[in-house]
Amino acid sequence: MESAGSLLRDGLALIGTVGGPLFIALLVVGLMVGTLQAATQVNDPAVGFLPRLLTAVILCVALGGWMMQRMAGFFVQALQRMSEG
Repeated sequence: MESAGSLLRDGLALIGTVGGPLFIALLVVGLMVGTLQAATQVNDPAVGFLPRLLTAVILCVALGGWMMQRMAGFFVQALQRMSEG
């Protein structure tokens, strides 16, 4: 039972580590776009959506290898832990 709790804790930490940079970048871009929309009174949904989409795509391309490496390492470690216990 201790192993399952440890695995869950490590998995949640991995989600925070891998998803954190993407979430923070999208939050910053969303705040900037929202401020720009409020200042210019342009409330077109595409103006808010496209910068966030481009940010997500660029970050996934730039950090995708690192993210996949971390997740694959966790998957292998989780399988090893489950086979031992």
